[in-house]
Amino acid sequence: MKLEELRVYNRADEISDEIWNLAIDMNYFEKDTLGKQLVRSADSISANIAEGFGRYFYKENRQFCFYSRGSLLETKNWLGKCQRRNIISSEKFEFLMKEIEDLHISLNAYIKTIGKT
Repeated sequence: MKLEELRVYNRADEISDEIWNLAIDMNYFEKDTLGKQLVRSADSISANIAEGFGRYFYKENRQFCFYSRGSLLETKNWLGKCQRRNIISSEKFEFLMKEIEDLHISLNAYIKTIGKT
């Protein structure tokens, strides 16, 4: 299997692109203080999945997926700050949080399968 065939990786990558587009529209202060952190945490989700996938031992793969899950929760934190500080609309917040929740479920399922095949 190739990394590009892994659905959880592709979905994480798509969400990070959506968050990138969100941050692009922020004003300078918002982008510099919160936007960069948000983009970094979102990018880290798929990056850690990719790094783990490239590891030889399944325990290392699982460990990087745990890092990915941590980045996912960090992304939720930054999105919450965006919503509370009126940087994003409630609709956009709800949409992204739903996407992240679905990704969280998929990532947990992927973690459970690592080492079993």
